[in-house]
Amino acid sequence: MKPNMVRVPSQSQDFSSKRHFHWTKKVGTEEDDEAPPSNTTQQDKKKDNNTKSTQQVSSIPTSKKKLQAVAVARLRTILTSFGKNRSGLQLGLGTRVVGTLFGHRRGHVHFAFQKDPNSPPAFLVELATPISGLVKEMASGLVRIALECDKEKELEQEKKSVTVKKLLEETMWRTYCNGKKCGFATRRECGAKEWRVLKAVEPISMGAGVLPVSTGDDDDSGAADGELMYMRAKFERIVGSRDSEAFYMMNPDSNGTPELSIYLLRI
Repeated sequence: MKPNMVRVPSQSQDFSSKRHFHWTKKVGTEEDDEAPPSNTTQQDKKKDNNTKSTQQVSSIPTSKKKLQAVAVARLRTILTSFGKNRSGLQLGLGTRVVGTLFGHRRGHVHFAFQKDPNSPPAFLVELATPISGLVKEMASGLVRIALECDKEKELEQEKKSVTVKKLLEETMWRTYCNGKKCGFATRRECGAKEWRVLKAVEPISMGAGVLPVSTGDDDDSGAADGELMYMRAKFERIVGSRDSEAFYMMNPDSNGTPELSIYLLRI
């Protein structure tokens, strides 16, 4: 029988395997730690640096352009405000306005809304209703006046290429007083006669009375129409939309119920 022989690995084999293992680990470590950056990485870094520098340079003219645009917009706003006509049409009314109703006893009713007592009227209309009839209506109870105008057709607006008028800029209105049709109302420019009336009642915050005829007219033409009557009060303005606004007279003696309300509607 042949003796059992156990094969023992030789020293050279063990040394070669260990040497091979350590060589692989060493090479991997050196490649991770000491390997220089490749050409692709360097090119990417150069591109990033170039991009950053380009963004920094381009941001300067962009900011200048924005500042120039803001300056031009402000300048246009100033020029527009100075270019308005001398009628003093102020569309920036707040929630509290001053309302003045006036007219000759046998004449038509004029109604003006002002932002302040000493400012030109933002909205001035002449109603076809006689002021004497309106006074009787107010004496009997609450008065609701509705002014209605028509919207322009969308197709016509597109053809004209114009913006929609603001509600206070409309010129013709259908008038209703407590549900009854009372003809038409027309927006007026504040002339010399109307302005004299408003200046005469400027110190009055709330009240009604009669003014001398000479206050409204330079000649005797107003004398035939009788005395010039007026009523002045503060109104609360509520904007429902660009097609609807309401003005409620603020009367502390009516327990919170306005004696006179005016509605502007565009339908």
